Amino acid sequence: MKFRKATEKDLPAMIALLNDDKLGSTRENIGSNDYEKYQAAFLKIKSDSNQNLMVVESETGEILGTFQLSFIQYLTYTGGMRAQVEAVRVRKDQRGSGLGTLMFDWIIRYSKENGAHLLQLTTDKRRPEAISFYEKLGFTSSHEGMKLHF
Repeated sequence: MKFRKATEKDLPAMIALLNDDKLGSTRENIGSNDYEKYQAAFLKIKSDSNQNLMVVESETGEILGTFQLSFIQYLTYTGGMRAQVEAVRVRKDQRGSGLGTLMFDWIIRYSKENGAHLLQLTTDKRRPEAISFYEKLGFTSSHEGMKLHF
C-alpha cells in the first residue's frame, strides 16, 4: 500500500470515490460536463502548501482510497496548528478491510510530524457507520458544527 500526493491523472478515480455513496451521489457530477471545475479545484488545492490531496494506491497501481488533509495555523492554543481531514473515501470493495484504519494511522502520524496538536474532521449526521468508525479511532464529538450554504 502506498500513500502519495494525488496527481491530475488520479482525478477521475477520486471523483468516482467521492460519488460512490448515497450522499456523494447527490452532490457530485460524475459523467457531467463539470470535469473542468474538478480540475480547477484540484490545481488550486495542489498549489497550496497547506493542503495535501492524497490517494492510497495498491501494489498494482489501483486507487483504493483518498482524503484531503489541510493544515490550519491559528492564534489560539498559543499560535497552534491544527490538521483537518475531509473527503475521506475508501473504495466500496475495500470497506471493512482495515484500509480506513491504516489511512487514519498515516493521517495522525503525518499530522503530528507536521506540527499539528489536533486533528479534526466533520462527518454528516446521516453517516452513522462513519461516526461509529471515527469514535472507535478515538475522535469525540466535542463541538457542534454549523454550516451556512450559499
